[in-house]
Amino acid sequence: MCAEDRRRQIVEVAAELFSLRGFNGTLTKEIADRAGVSPAIIFRHFPSKEAIYSAILDHKVKQAAERIRERLRDAAGRKDDRAYFGALAFDLLDLHSKDRSLIRLLLFSALEGHDLSRMFYKTMSRQVRDHVREYIKQRIADGAFRQLDPLVSARAFMGMVVHHAQVVALYPYDDVKISNKQMAEYFVEVFLDGVRKTVDSRRAR
Repeated sequence: MCAEDRRRQIVEVAAELFSLRGFNGTLTKEIADRAGVSPAIIFRHFPSKEAIYSAILDHKVKQAAERIRERLRDAAGRKDDRAYFGALAFDLLDLHSKDRSLIRLLLFSALEGHDLSRMFYKTMSRQVRDHVREYIKQRIADGAFRQLDPLVSARAFMGMVVHHAQVVALYPYDDVKISNKQMAEYFVEVFLDGVRKTVDSRRAR
């Protein structure tokens, strides 16, 4: 196996074990055994566990985060509210549904206080949230949205989406069986109904 393929294999095995047992509960030897290599091979590719965390972040999140931001920039340039929030909701749901271990991995890293949690927050969560906050702020300035706190509003929308992704990943017996596309459209409808300006019919008379 070439070095690049071996490195990818180690990352995938480590991510799987971390998502099942947590970071504190996973030994380097277990990663090596599952990957079919010696611990020395692990350290040849990754000098520390922090290096494995960074590689997992690259493998699972960074490319997806850039794709999401690119779609948001396109919709934001057109000031297409439905396309903007629809792309965000669907892409986040799609990301988590294609990788059910991601939620568990992030929860373990946060609960155990590992560096991966802070790395993910800076790389994905905060950057995407800040993009949404700036979009909402601009739409308020345009007069399209009501006067709201842009940061809290961004967190409210992303909270709906991520909560659903967590429920689907953690509770396979959940009884809400709706496609990601349908769920994204519903979240967008609920959110936009709450933030858009409406004409007061009494003033219009």
